[in-house]
Amino acid sequence: MNLLHTRWEELADIKRVLAKRDWFPGTSGNLAIKVDHDPCSFLVTASGKDKTKETNEDFLLVNALGDPVNDTTLKPSAETLLHVEVFTKTNAGCSLHVHTLDNNVISELYGDNGSITFKGQEIIKAYGLWEEDAEYTIPIIYNHADIPTLASEFSKFVNKDAGAVLIRNHGITVWGKDALEAKKYLEASEFLFSYHLKLLTLKALKVN
Repeated sequence: MNLLHTRWEELADIKRVLAKRDWFPGTSGNLAIKVDHDPCSFLVTASGKDKTKETNEDFLLVNALGDPVNDTTLKPSAETLLHVEVFTKTNAGCSLHVHTLDNNVISELYGDNGSITFKGQEIIKAYGLWEEDAEYTIPIIYNHADIPTLASEFSKFVNKDAGAVLIRNHGITVWGKDALEAKKYLEASEFLFSYHLKLLTLKALKVN
């Protein structure tokens, strides 16, 4: 089994799991996994595909500019340039971008603050933070319609081999050293978003 096929199967497995959670509404979201480091190439989801289905056109191989390596009628996902920033600036091996109701609501609630910080939750250990009362902050950036501009803004927060950035009323992009770590960052973030929103709702009901 060659490396390209291995990476394809890893990304397909993540897509399968996230699709079962309904994290790809309306064909939204995109996934990427690095195949080669030098020169950089990675698999990314093809644009406009129903991610609840599995076909041999789910992903395509692109280069460090986000352009297809081979002749194809497929188009890379719209946010491919975000994955370019991750793979060219860090040693990350996988990058995931999903639009969920919870991450959109969180991004709108705290967008004016430019970030949201979580503290005192056991699941923060998923980010590799094991000390007591550890904090994890997720930046929130403006949703520029122009993707190169969005990628430039996003790039300001891509300075480690693993991380997460919320795009206001758009979605979250997470990355990690491999598929497992990226998925772990995504699951931890979505758990924290859901917990926080439920807690706010219960507190409001209690006050009223």
